[in-house]
Amino acid sequence: MPPRTVLTCPQSELVAVYQAALRNLLDVNTNGGIIRAGGGYPTPWTRDASINSWYAASLLSPDAARDTLMAVTGGGLVQQDDQWWDQIIWAVAAWHHVLVTGDEEFLARAYPIAAATMEVLDKERLDGGYGLYRGGAVMQDGISGYPEPPNDPAVGSSFVLDYPETHRIMCLSTNAVYAGAHRALARMAAALGADARPHQERADATAAAVNRWLWREEAGLYGYFLHEDGRLDPHQEALGLAMAILFGVADERRAALVAANTHREPRGVVNVWPHFDRYGPERPGRHNAICWPMVMGVWGDAMARGGHQDRFLETLTDLLGLFAGGPADGAPADASPTGDTGLYEVYHAITGVPDGGWQQGRLWPSEPDQTWSATTLLGLVHHDLFGIRFEPEGLRFSPAVPAHWTEATLSGLRYRGMTLDLTVVGGGTRVRDARLDGRPADLVPAGLTGHHDVRLTLT
Repeated sequence: MPPRTVLTCPQSELVAVYQAALRNLLDVNTNGGIIRAGGGYPTPWTRDASINSWYAASLLSPDAARDTLMAVTGGGLVQQDDQWWDQIIWAVAAWHHVLVTGDEEFLARAYPIAAATMEVLDKERLDGGYGLYRGGAVMQDGISGYPEPPNDPAVGSSFVLDYPETHRIMCLSTNAVYAGAHRALARMAAALGADARPHQERADATAAAVNRWLWREEAGLYGYFLHEDGRLDPHQEALGLAMAILFGVADERRAALVAANTHREPRGVVNVWPHFDRYGPERPGRHNAICWPMVMGVWGDAMARGGHQDRFLETLTDLLGLFAGGPADGAPADASPTGDTGLYEVYHAITGVPDGGWQQGRLWPSEPDQTWSATTLLGLVHHDLFGIRFEPEGLRFSPAVPAHWTEATLSGLRYRGMTLDLTVVGGGTRVRDARLDGRPADLVPAGLTGHHDVRLTLT
């Protein structure tokens, strides 16, 4: 087994959680070359496979990431399962995999699959009147993630599509993903010498529809979803807000308002805020006001990339509090987690203990070793603290480091045909000096091989 990346930084809790996340991805949840969804989920789902590859696996375990992405396809399409609303997130992960690895063979296979899948979804799921895609929210595949309606107390199922109205709602996160997927298709097409304009036009049209129908100017936030009759649900959906920033739906003004106005509970940003009437702090809904580390990780990534360093570092601190233990804001010490870095899938938003939340009258488990709890944490370190930006020609950097840090290092980071030791000196977000093997450089060329030293000095 090749040597693994080693993180060195002033925060010992982050070092410990980083190593636990590496073990989660590379040892616990990679079996037979395929990355499973987690301790309680033996096979990959499209959503999990995509997020895990996008945030960490394409860099740290590129062969397993590639094979896992292909494992959720068949018949020239992304798998046509009963979670159709978010399956096009695969296109985002596929393009990111190409950026990280430079795998042209994978690109040639992935683009037709993603394009054909989008054609099916355009035909079956696009609402021509609103220009938005129908279906549930990316993260909320359980009915506990929705108010009433579309929830119907007379229906006993936990699965979102067993509630007829969820087929027709148009959600923030889902439509942000479609905008991102269209942009990914445009870049894949361009890389293959095909016409990227139709994909780019569709990305822009989807973003414009989100801003027209889902933006709440009075709140400085996007709403959660649009009912079929045009009513906008005002709840805050954290993953949708994050993806609106990441996929270029929100302009700079809207992104700043989202960063300023998004509610945070004592343990972090929650899936959907506030509590629905049937839930509350003592009985949080499984997909409602509760902390899913994956959602928090994507939110933190959006904050870093949007230039909101304080909110990014707040989220990173929140995740370390959940994974490594520590009392919530104003909570007694005995309300903290065990500190076992089990990387659970869900945590209570006030106490910080692993808590699967309530849904359809029962308390669900919070599964240990959830892969995307690990991969999004790894992504926050790689993409945001160290600011790694993957481009076709190589790596650039846009770090966001706590002001009081003196130095942090990622040693033995494998990228394409090279191994890098990446050191960041000082704190902040502005790179004053960047050096590759001691010489000034603003790019690590993708074609390098061997061992190289990258040193960034911040101000």
